[in-house]
Amino acid sequence: MVDRDAMARGREIFDPVAEEHCLLPGIDIGRMFGAEGLRVRGRVYAFVVHNGSLVVKLPEKRVGELVASGDAGPMVMRGRPLREWAEVPLEAGPARWERFIEEARTFVDAITP
Repeated sequence: MVDRDAMARGREIFDPVAEEHCLLPGIDIGRMFGAEGLRVRGRVYAFVVHNGSLVVKLPEKRVGELVASGDAGPMVMRGRPLREWAEVPLEAGPARWERFIEEARTFVDAITP
């Protein structure tokens, strides 16, 4: 179920960061998992989901660290966690979201030809 208020709050944080990222070479907006997100050379690295959380693509080990520390949860799809996707709660705030988005961009940029 979509929480429109939470989604709007998430977009308020995400959209200005996305605008800045889109100024970088090879970065644009595209669709993944039914949401619009940031892409580097066609591969999505960050987007906001239905509950207003930020989802970022990071190395599996880093996702494990974030889950263990309580900074994020695993993104779960069809009942199973996705290895390289972390879900960062809205409550983490703009500064942390910005850092996670940049970390995800750096990771996906490095693994995308």
